Amino acid sequence: MISLLGPCFSPTLRFTRFIGGPQDATGAWRNLCLFAGAWSGQGYSNFSVIEKATGRWIGRAGAWFPPGCVGPEIGWAFSRDVWGKGYATEAATRCLIWAFEELGWMEAVHIIHPENYASIAVAKRIGAIPRVSENAQKNLVYVTTREGWSPKDNGITKADVRRGPGTTEDAIVRPAQSGDEVGGAAEA
Repeated sequence: MISLLGPCFSPTLRFTRFIGGPQDATGAWRNLCLFAGAWSGQGYSNFSVIEKATGRWIGRAGAWFPPGCVGPEIGWAFSRDVWGKGYATEAATRCLIWAFEELGWMEAVHIIHPENYASIAVAKRIGAIPRVSENAQKNLVYVTTREGWSPKDNGITKADVRRGPGTTEDAIVRPAQSGDEVGGAAEA
């Protein structure tokens, strides 16, 4: 059974404002089914990020390209209590490696609300640069291209690349599974 409610769903928490706001159980269920459907329909979607020390679901990161999107996207969202620990940067980097090496993407966009300074900083840390887009609905678009990008720039070694998205020092990155607490996590 997937736990749909948790600290990320409190209606008083403002840190989910850049990803649609707090969700009730129905909204969380729709979100989970949306991501699961993308895995089934496209062969890729977001990964759950599980903190190794606690076994707790702390966020998500992964590939995403719904109809109407400005390009194939690598996005991330994490619980507020783990911001500043490097999870978003490491997960985004590993997802870029996976998208470039396994999916054959030539670039990945990162669509970010203009007031989401934490995610803007993550995008810059992973080597993304701003791109003007009229289709981003008032959001900023950052882009990372395969050409000229190196995981070494982000402290990732060749051995890390071979191990794939599922191997971080402090977290496990994998597709969502039954038992995960999936939440409306925060922007960075």
